[in-house]
Amino acid sequence: MAKSRFPSPTLLLLLLVFVLVAAAAGRKVGGRMQVRNVKENKQVQELGRYCVTEYNNRHIHKANGSIGEKLLVFSQVVEAETQVVSGIKYYLKISAATLGGGGPHEIFEAVVVVKPWLHKKDLVDFAPSTNTANLDG
Repeated sequence: MAKSRFPSPTLLLLLLVFVLVAAAAGRKVGGRMQVRNVKENKQVQELGRYCVTEYNNRHIHKANGSIGEKLLVFSQVVEAETQVVSGIKYYLKISAATLGGGGPHEIFEAVVVVKPWLHKKDLVDFAPSTNTANLDG
């Protein structure tokens, strides 16, 4: 008997149910989701700390091991969103200050992808925020 090139009706029905449930919940499949209670979320705060540490490590590596003036001290994640990709992509707004600078905290935007089944996280992007409106630090 020849194999069908089309997905089974059961698989199509399950996919349709998934899409309808996601739509009913007001969520876009694959869209970004706001993380609630960010300041109390230990996992998100640890990811923010990881992002600042990784930024500092990369900055030192670029400077051939010398400690530069732009090393940062983590304060807290003030805003976060997640997106399901091949893992979970986190979009974080992080409050941090320049090490030894004594100046005000700045907001940085970081993107980190977490793949729990591989016990792996990768910092994709880290840069000063261009939009800090409505964020309290």
